[in-house]
Order: sequence, then C-alpha cells, then structure tokens
Amino acid sequence: MTFKELNLIEPLLSALEKKGYTEPTPIQAQAIPAILQGKDLFGLAQTGTGKTAAFSLPLLQLLHNSRIESQPRKHVSTLILAPTRELAAQIGENFTAYGNNLGFKNAVIFGGVSQGPQVDRLRRGVDVIIATPGRLLDLIQQGYISLKNIEYFVLDEADRMLDMGFIHDIKKVIAMLPKKKHTLFFSATANPDIQRLSSTILHNPVQVEVTPVSSTAERIEQKLFFVAKEDKRSLLKWVLDEYNIDHVLVFGRTKRGCDRIAKDLNKAGVQAEAIHGDKSQGARERAMKGFKNRTLRVLVATDIAARGIDV
Repeated sequence: MTFKELNLIEPLLSALEKKGYTEPTPIQAQAIPAILQGKDLFGLAQTGTGKTAAFSLPLLQLLHNSRIESQPRKHVSTLILAPTRELAAQIGENFTAYGNNLGFKNAVIFGGVSQGPQVDRLRRGVDVIIATPGRLLDLIQQGYISLKNIEYFVLDEADRMLDMGFIHDIKKVIAMLPKKKHTLFFSATANPDIQRLSSTILHNPVQVEVTPVSSTAERIEQKLFFVAKEDKRSLLKWVLDEYNIDHVLVFGRTKRGCDRIAKDLNKAGVQAEAIHGDKSQGARERAMKGFKNRTLRVLVATDIAARGIDV
C-alpha cells in the first residue's frame, strides 16, 4: 500500500515524498481512512510506530477541506496534548513539514521557557496548538487561549500522561472543550484507567491496534546482565567498548541517577549528556541536537523524558 491509496491530497503526498516516505506504517494505514471519515479513534500503538503522521496527515486534510467549503477560520480549531516538551516539539515540526504546502500555522506550547515568544505566536494567529497540559492551562487562565471553538482534539501518549500525574489537568482541559468535536486518543497501553478516560471523551470510536501491548520491536536484540548495583556504571562502560556501540540511548531511573551516569561516562572519556525534567529547555535541546547529529555518543534519559524521542 502507498500513501496515495489512502486518498491523501496532492500537497500532503508531495510533502511525504520530500521526506522520503512512500509506504504508510500499519497504524497510518488503519487510522488515516477512519479519521478522514470523521470517526473518533482509539489507537493502541507504541512510540515509534508513526502515530504523529497517523493523526497529523488526516487532520491537515480535514482542515484543508473545511477551508475550501467555508470562510477561513479566525480561531484555533485543533488542539493536540502531549506529555513532554520534546514530543510536543516533534509533533510541531511534523505538522510544519507535512502542512508546508497548505499554509496552516501551528504553535507549540510548553513550560520551562519564557512564555513571551509563545504568546507572540498565538497573537499572530494559529490554526493548531500542540501543548503540554501545564503551560496550556497557564495561558488559558491568562486569557491568551480559548478552547471554545476547538473542532479537533488529539490526546497523544495518554498512558504517559497519567503516569506523569496529568490526569487532573487533562480533565480541566476536557471540561473546556466543546461537546461536539472530533477526538483522537492514542496510548501504548489499555489499562482500566486509560479505558475510563477514553470512554469520557470518545463517541463510538474506531479502535486500531497495530502491535501487541508492551511488545518489543523486532529489530531490538535484548541482553540481560546480572550485576551488583555499585558495579552498574562500570558495566555500562564495558558494554559500550566490548560491543563497539558508537551511538546509544541509556535510561536511568531518576534524574539524579542520569546526571551521575553522564558525569561518570564523561570522566571515562565518553561524550554523554543527561536529559530530564530538571534540565533547562536550552540544555535539553542542545543534548537532543548533539545526539541526533552524532556529535554526542550517549544520551542518558529518564523514561519520562525519553518518551517520544525520535532519532
């Protein structure tokens, strides 16, 4: 199957071709037609399966079709909630790339940085807001954002949202949305809390599940080492050298632990940076850039900060 067979419009196909994408992933192949038909969707899919394109492509097409049929909107019509700054930024980058030929404007809203540039962006007018819950609520309370005209709502990485304690913020946001809207809900798991949350916002949804929950990607080879706690960082250095690993993402349990791992690796001559919620946005962006362009050998992250990293 090709993207053309999914009945996407030419401007989107051109954008996909420019990025080198020709065949949709399983979730894209299943989700895009359902979304284009105007159906709510419950997508069960893990990070890295192509979820962003699965919802951004059809949403851009729906916005385009609506613009043709009526006068251009003078309000925000689409809201996408994401759990982390990195994921919100990546969704924004993808929306910009896919919609490059359509002229829609988006704003990425998250905390940890000055709100000034974000407010300026909103004042210039946007069609799509991609946000983390905290900063979104802050700007709503300050009167910079209204959700009363939202037509499309996406809740991405819902299980991670709950893990991070965003449930109350999510409920506040949902309460501000119009009852009539097109809702897309994505999660890597379908535990009872996720099911309850989805039932409050989805109406007769299509359910798409593309991989077994909590399965391991086929290309991942797993190894297990039994080692005393105090020897773990020495073992990590040995593994990097023994297996000649030149580019690796390391997960740490705590923010402090990630900092310690990165510090020890640098002392051992291995270029490493830690990324977590206590780091400034500038530091996080520099670490991500270094990891993506391979000037940084090791990126050490908490599992929360790492969710959605696309490299």
